[in-house]
Amino acid sequence: MNEQSCPEFTGLELSPRKVDYLKFILEKGGTVKTTEISSSLKVDPSTTSKTLNELAGAGYLNHVPYKGVDLTELGEVYAEFLVRRHRILSLLLTHYGLSTEEACSEVSRLEAFVSRDAVNKICSAMGHPMVGVCGEITHEKCFHEEHHS
Repeated sequence: MNEQSCPEFTGLELSPRKVDYLKFILEKGGTVKTTEISSSLKVDPSTTSKTLNELAGAGYLNHVPYKGVDLTELGEVYAEFLVRRHRILSLLLTHYGLSTEEACSEVSRLEAFVSRDAVNKICSAMGHPMVGVCGEITHEKCFHEEHHS
């Protein structure tokens, strides 16, 4: 996967809980211990291990024995999309009267059900904002090249 290629995904592949795992691992950076994930997401360690094994089996994570997990290249691209989706949708809701906190909270409940295509269209309609209410918004280079060349 180079910067110009875009992996095929709809953004609807993962449950809301698995979305939380990938976003957390991306935010932490590097190898993250299973116990840290369990503690931060308030999930039983055995459930965390099961979920991490499923994410690894699907190609999103590498399991580093006795150390924890880190993101694969696909996992990193997908997690970056998840963060981007959250920030674009949160920004959208603030345009309709929700406070930053309300927008972030609402989006956390619904974001796993909004497709990549819808996010890209909303982003385009908003003029490809660079900053959202929760932080910087990164953009898919391949998406911009396809639509702005």
